Amino acid sequence: MRTRAYDPRRRLLLSAGGGLLLSAALMRRADAADEIEIALSGTPTGSHVWFRPRGLLIRPGQAVRWVNRDAGNVHTSTAYHPANGKPRRIPEGAKSWNSDYLMPNDSFAMVFDIPGVYDYYCIPHEQAGMVGRIVVGHADTAPRPYAETDASLPPAALAAFPEVGDILKDTRVD
Repeated sequence: MRTRAYDPRRRLLLSAGGGLLLSAALMRRADAADEIEIALSGTPTGSHVWFRPRGLLIRPGQAVRWVNRDAGNVHTSTAYHPANGKPRRIPEGAKSWNSDYLMPNDSFAMVFDIPGVYDYYCIPHEQAGMVGRIVVGHADTAPRPYAETDASLPPAALAAFPEVGDILKDTRVD
């Protein structure tokens, strides 16, 4: 029978390795908690479509994942931005996005680093008012963040944006 002598270096290496594994597991769990889901949905007949929540408050550096929960429709999550052929309704310096068409159960994620108000829409359903608003950090509720009478946006879309003050108060508006 062999007995092992006490080796402090070995114990230190084992402890450090275990600590790294635990740290990686906790970081992975923290990352998952930092990602918030927005569902893209609709009625079975397709007569009504929506983002849920349609208004969301997050902190800078948080991720949002849009998931198509609608079995009968494709959807997108697309920033109001000139790169997407629309007026800018995201903060200056913020990265534009377009998820492309998401089939049922497909998803798209993005991290929001720049504070401000981000408006987005679903390409095939903007006319039906399928829009959303994300507030990153704190936003001033006194002025409206973007022109609410923008003639280049469908009236149903303009009417569907939740108020920034409601988002700041409730953190999410369904």
